[in-house]
Amino acid sequence: MKNKMGEKKSHKGSKENQNSPESSAGKPSLRQVTELVTSLISLSHSIKVFSVKWQSIRNKLDELLSGLTAVENCDSGGIPSLSATVRSINNTLTESYDLARRCVDLSYSGKLLMQSDLDIISAKFNTHIKNLSEIYTAALVTHDYAIVVSRPGLAASRDDMKFYVKDLLSRMKIGGREMKKQALVAFNQVISEDEKYIKIAMEIGNFIGLLMNFLDSQETEIQEEASKAVSMIAGIDSYKNILAGAGVIAPLIRVLECGTELGKECAARCLQKFTENSDNSWSVSAHGGVTALLKLCTNGDCGGELVGLACGVLKNLLGVEEIKRFMIEEGTISVFVKLVRSKEEVLQINSMEFLQSMAFGDESTRQLIVREGGIRALVRILDPKSMSSSKTREMALRAIVNLCFSSTSSLNILMNYGFLDHILYFLRNGEVSVQELALKAAFRLCGTSEEAKKAMGDAGFMPELVKLLDAKSFEVREMAAEALSSMVLVPRNRKRFVQNDQNVGLLLQLLDPEDGNSGNKKFLLSTLMSLTSSNTGRKKIINSGYMKNIEKLAEAEVSDAKKIVRKLSTSRLRSMLSGLWHS
Repeated sequence: MKNKMGEKKSHKGSKENQNSPESSAGKPSLRQVTELVTSLISLSHSIKVFSVKWQSIRNKLDELLSGLTAVENCDSGGIPSLSATVRSINNTLTESYDLARRCVDLSYSGKLLMQSDLDIISAKFNTHIKNLSEIYTAALVTHDYAIVVSRPGLAASRDDMKFYVKDLLSRMKIGGREMKKQALVAFNQVISEDEKYIKIAMEIGNFIGLLMNFLDSQETEIQEEASKAVSMIAGIDSYKNILAGAGVIAPLIRVLECGTELGKECAARCLQKFTENSDNSWSVSAHGGVTALLKLCTNGDCGGELVGLACGVLKNLLGVEEIKRFMIEEGTISVFVKLVRSKEEVLQINSMEFLQSMAFGDESTRQLIVREGGIRALVRILDPKSMSSSKTREMALRAIVNLCFSSTSSLNILMNYGFLDHILYFLRNGEVSVQELALKAAFRLCGTSEEAKKAMGDAGFMPELVKLLDAKSFEVREMAAEALSSMVLVPRNRKRFVQNDQNVGLLLQLLDPEDGNSGNKKFLLSTLMSLTSSNTGRKKIINSGYMKNIEKLAEAEVSDAKKIVRKLSTSRLRSMLSGLWHS
């Protein structure tokens, strides 16, 4: 085996060696250097040792190739430094080729020495890439090339579109700060209007790696545009896993930690898309994503839009039980209960949605939310004196039903905070959307316990439910009728109900078989059946003037109507017999 120096000398001096790049007698041209780069990339794929270092060199060769192509395509002949740069690149490539051959043949003298040589070559390539970028920028400035390639029209061929994308990518790779930004802006514009450009870009080698590098850029505008690009690409399901597999999640989390508000918003949107898949949830957690997201939620300087997006990602992460437990240990519940008390609508709504998701099917988490003051925070939103929007109040009502109605202790806390007074207020005065949710809450509350029904009767719910029996919405009429039928099962509510002559009369009017706008007759009849258990109730029904409606239903074989008629007839017969007996 020849020694290292001998091999190196032989490699440089031999023209006949078929494994060596051909050298030119004169100055190397851009075309020759470009071909040499391509040859070296091809050879590097045969190398089985120092794979990490050669992969890094191969990435730099790709960048170098883009730089050489871009410089060749623009009029850079007048730039004095170009000739020297090309010569220097040619020398580095020749050295690299020698190192590559020795790695393929395993003819190097020592691992440490070869590693050192590869590091030196890698640093030289960095310098060449930087020099080419400066030459390209200088050529554009000198010749006032604002846009080298015009954007293709709507009917453009795939080849034209590909040429345009490659030009943009070349500018991203070797341009200066402003050129990189302009290329990214142009790229984002075309992919937002036509997804075919995304497909073309994804087919170009090292495109994802380029975007990932931009995500770590110190230039905020470049980082923001890169975040936008990744967000749009991640919106296509077929590319989402490709991006995640390439390792884009880690730099996105770094943007969350250190980026601008706009960059963070784009990064959060991306992560929200990625975490729809639980496999990616693990990756987000492993790279410190949970902590970064929670910091965004507790940072008073972050806007509602960003916090809302962070909530969305965290909500997706709840699908993995281990991550959910970690969140709880990190004090997530306390953070979101505080956000419920915020004065910003978007923060309140997102935090309430998150807490409901967190507590879904998990009694211990629900209890933690109660202990952290969650019920009090939700009831405060319902206070008519508060400045909360209708949308926020709707969400608060939903959250209260989901978090409190399954537990007697939570219901007691709810009552003590004046919840009944608040929903009664909205039954009377609320906007339609809030009124309907208040009714749903009252309806659900009726089904929780006897004590709840008593408290509702004492608070004055029954007159409001009676008013809603004639509402336009069938759903509202049905809920009101069912809630009322449940409430009058309680003796003191029944007694209170029949004291008002109009209540009984209205129920009977709504049972008119010819009135197609009645509520659910089943629950109206159920309410009347309960009223027949008292003498006062029976008398009110008989004397209402609308007995014929029940009789018609009984004739139509409606079971509950027949029972009521039977009960009233028996009662009337008893009264007659009692009168005869005492006469």
